[in-house]
Amino acid sequence: MFGTLSDRLSSILSGLTRRGSLTEEDVNAALREVRRALLEADVALEVVRSFTDKVRERAVGAEVLKSVTPGQQVIKIVNDVLIETLGGEGEGINFDAVPPVPVLMVGLQGSGKTTSTAKIAKRLTERHKKKVLMASLDTRRPAAMEQLAILGSQVGVQTLPIVAGQSAVQIAKRAVEAARLGGYDVVMLDTAGRVTLDDTLMAEVAEVKAATNPHEVLLVADALTGQDAVNTARAFDARVGLTGIVLTRMDGDSRGGAALSMRAVTGKPIKLVGIGEKVDELDEFHPSRVANRILGMGDIVSLVEKAAQTIDAEQAQATAQRMAKGQFDLSDMRAQLQQMEKMGGIGGVMGMLPGMKQAQSQLANAGVGDKMFKSMIAAIDSMTAAERKNPDLLKNSRKKRIAAGSGTTAEQINKLLKMHRGMADAMKMMAKQKGGMLGKLGSMFGLGGGLPAGMPDPSKMDPAQLAELQKQLGAGGGLPSLPPGGFPGLPKGVTPPAGMMPKLPGLGGGGLPGLGNPFGAKKK
Repeated sequence: MFGTLSDRLSSILSGLTRRGSLTEEDVNAALREVRRALLEADVALEVVRSFTDKVRERAVGAEVLKSVTPGQQVIKIVNDVLIETLGGEGEGINFDAVPPVPVLMVGLQGSGKTTSTAKIAKRLTERHKKKVLMASLDTRRPAAMEQLAILGSQVGVQTLPIVAGQSAVQIAKRAVEAARLGGYDVVMLDTAGRVTLDDTLMAEVAEVKAATNPHEVLLVADALTGQDAVNTARAFDARVGLTGIVLTRMDGDSRGGAALSMRAVTGKPIKLVGIGEKVDELDEFHPSRVANRILGMGDIVSLVEKAAQTIDAEQAQATAQRMAKGQFDLSDMRAQLQQMEKMGGIGGVMGMLPGMKQAQSQLANAGVGDKMFKSMIAAIDSMTAAERKNPDLLKNSRKKRIAAGSGTTAEQINKLLKMHRGMADAMKMMAKQKGGMLGKLGSMFGLGGGLPAGMPDPSKMDPAQLAELQKQLGAGGGLPSLPPGGFPGLPKGVTPPAGMMPKLPGLGGGGLPGLGNPFGAKKK
């Protein structure tokens, strides 16, 4: 979502880090570019002014201009102000009340309100162990109540039975009473929406609020609508009083202006963000992590959390033990590709790694992405168990059969096998390496239960501290230090920055042995 803004800010601020010293003119020139980048990202003008004024006030002080690393000091200041603009510390949904706790969902039609209601209910049920009841108060949109009932069955959450002819207020009162009698912890009230703001909509929401006294009033806003989402938040807050915001379509191509503006304009925290259409694609909003990703510092903490949530610990342990013995067949490769998909694909994972912006762009230009991995999985699925275990069985006739069954070509099967051979060789070398690199990676991504022991939180570091951490890790203090070498099976021109690829014996800068451009990805 913040791709364009991240590119602009990174290029502007990297120009400052290359200077030995900074003058006030240097800072002002950089801030003019920052101002332009924020305006192009559809950030509200008043927020842009406040942002640049705060940065200028802190950046032109003597402690920056006379600093040993003034460029990095300015980046830290920009990062700090960005976190303040996004809301400081993240806030979750508050349940500090006598159950059942009413949660009122408001917003315009088409913003994803009903889907977000089901997503939140699923999250509360699975992560917070709450007993949740959902109720649709939308008496105008055709099949709105049926939609929530279907979503409820999908996520395993009870919905209020539909009674025809009742008003929104009557349904809300019945839902609260049913939740109280049924011993529910939370009752989610999904209100009706309109294409645009109108008095009828606001009056109905106000009546429902007065009748139920909700503990949370969450506005569901579409991030793709930019400044309109900010205006919607203002209107709802003025009329019914919001306690938080749920921002949907954060995985879209929006320029990020709504997210950057909403907290500053309304004073209400963004509590949750929708990152996809599936019912489990909902995340808490962490301002510090979002700011780090915008400035290209990555988000290791979120990556570890996502890995811990998606990785099957037993399966991962078994795979790690096989890899430690140098065993890596096509079934193992398929499991790794599927795990990458669960964690958001290669783009999602690389977006959370510090300093990977350039490599991410190189991958996109080379045509390497999730579509290619899906083709690989389809090809492996078309093989027999014996073929997956022993790829040497795959002669021309078998390759043609697999290609026909998976919608690929024999040439692509050859490249897949070449990629597998390279990865298998790499695993054998990593298994022999002193210090147990596979063990470190295993503890990092779910096998050790979180961040490696003694590793500080990278999401709270400025660029200078992050660089120092990577330097320290290179000496064996946690994550392995990895020089440019190319990912297994990716184009040779795609090389991450220093400190991110494994030091494998006998490898140069062209990637792992035998690995070229899988599935014929062509550069644009």
